[in-house]
Amino acid sequence: MQPPVLVVAAAIVDDLASPRSLLAARRSAPTSLAGRWEFPGGKVEPGEAPEDGLHRELREELGIRVTLGSEVPGPDDGLWTLSPTYVMRLWLAEVAHGAPEPLVEHDELRWLATGQWLSVPWLDADVHIVRSLMSVVSSV
Repeated sequence: MQPPVLVVAAAIVDDLASPRSLLAARRSAPTSLAGRWEFPGGKVEPGEAPEDGLHRELREELGIRVTLGSEVPGPDDGLWTLSPTYVMRLWLAEVAHGAPEPLVEHDELRWLATGQWLSVPWLDADVHIVRSLMSVVSSV
């Protein structure tokens, strides 16, 4: 049995010290996920450090560089289980250079104000992560 594929993602906020807005990305592909919202990121390449993979994915998908904040550990040995074949690590991040644009795999980006973070139809696996993130950010 193969180990699950590691996905890395960023909860991009407007300010790491005092977050008020969260960036959500709407998937345009594959068809089964199109129209649902997620944290931007992607799969880690073989031999790539997770943080390096996240920076690469954010450059490719959104055309930005970010400053990484703290990792938001999941309940499964620090990971977030997305499906039987995918697990995710998630970091808080702030845009350091560029303006986010939906370049690859997304057709829309939206900044969600505090209290509105659950106002879009997130991917099923991301809903509990958003809820967890809301409690983490409220304590920042």
